Amino acid sequence: MPAIALIVSLDTKAEEARYLSDEIRAAGFDVQVVDFGTGPPGFLADVAASEIAALGGVPLSELAAERDRARLIDTMMRGAAAWAARAHADGALAGVISVGGSGGTAVGTAAMRALPFGVPKVMVSTVAASDVKSYVGTRDITMMNSVVDFAGLNPISEPVLRNAAAAVAAMARAQSVPRQRPAQRLIAATQFGVTTPAVEQAHALLAKAGYTLVPFHATGIGGQTMEALIADGLFEAVLDLTTTEWADEIAGGNLSAGPDRLGAAARAGIPQVIAPGALDMANFFGVPVPERHAGRLIHQHNANVALMRTTPAENAEIGRRIADQLNRATGPVVVLFPLRGVSALDAEGQPFFDPAADQALLAALRQHLLPQVRLVPLDLHINDAAFAEAAVAELLSLLEQHKKRRHA
Repeated sequence: MPAIALIVSLDTKAEEARYLSDEIRAAGFDVQVVDFGTGPPGFLADVAASEIAALGGVPLSELAAERDRARLIDTMMRGAAAWAARAHADGALAGVISVGGSGGTAVGTAAMRALPFGVPKVMVSTVAASDVKSYVGTRDITMMNSVVDFAGLNPISEPVLRNAAAAVAAMARAQSVPRQRPAQRLIAATQFGVTTPAVEQAHALLAKAGYTLVPFHATGIGGQTMEALIADGLFEAVLDLTTTEWADEIAGGNLSAGPDRLGAAARAGIPQVIAPGALDMANFFGVPVPERHAGRLIHQHNANVALMRTTPAENAEIGRRIADQLNRATGPVVVLFPLRGVSALDAEGQPFFDPAADQALLAALRQHLLPQVRLVPLDLHINDAAFAEAAVAELLSLLEQHKKRRHA
């Protein structure tokens, strides 16, 4: 029977680990305790720290002698991830739970990020109430605030740990129940508030054609998550209407998805329909716009988000970078360009309406896209119903062509 793995440093968290183990077993699951501490463990683990260190590439004795915390954490992160991936491949994992401070959270979540979507993952952490993007990454990790630090059980820590044990056991039980679901053909899509009408219209049209559209919020981590799930093989095609994260990558906003945005679909060879949605704006979330951008056109989107209009020069570079990614695609790609504006704010009478900046983007795409990537300018706004209709028609056509090629 698959077990729930408890990944913990037993030289400092033994009491918490023993309590969690008892609670999970009481809920009906076996527990496999995985130690990553360098000191004497409070009790013997099922998987010793020496094994995790070896999987991470450094002997435990060397780590203990060096007392280099950064190297220790880095090694144990690699080892825990390798162990978790192997255990899952062997069918031995029903879920994963871990407890720790910043270092323990780094190790525990490294193991969780090595596991596929859907495997239960619960991290009880002293840093769960802070920015946890680096810990969660693109995986479905549940971060649970420990409220207090770990130093044995007390009236505050005990109910937190009891709830965590109940949560991972309930998740594991839910995953073990066979479900009769009709097969769904999934299409990945990107959206922002300023492109939502386009995505909503596309959603309805694709549903009529028998596809389920799965939208990702183009907030940096949203694009990264979509890229990761494309790489996992979950999607048949991509309707990438909101490539705005490239504006943040080039103009220095807060919501960049990194330089590999658009890379996963290109490598997977699945059909793509691309649009320059919201490339008129770079986003500054929860922070003032940097002084280096003094004098730029800024729009206060809401209390937490300030938007900066991209310039013709920035758009030219964005177009070049997008073209570079799409030129590498091993599957069919069509780029649709809405000539009347790329977002709700980029329309006549709206604050970011700037035809010259949009034309710089279009010119760069024309210059740098290879002939196999079809560029189609449309005399429409991105949120026009006709634009969504054109995008869905192109995608369905690409899917049909792709299907015929695969079965030829």
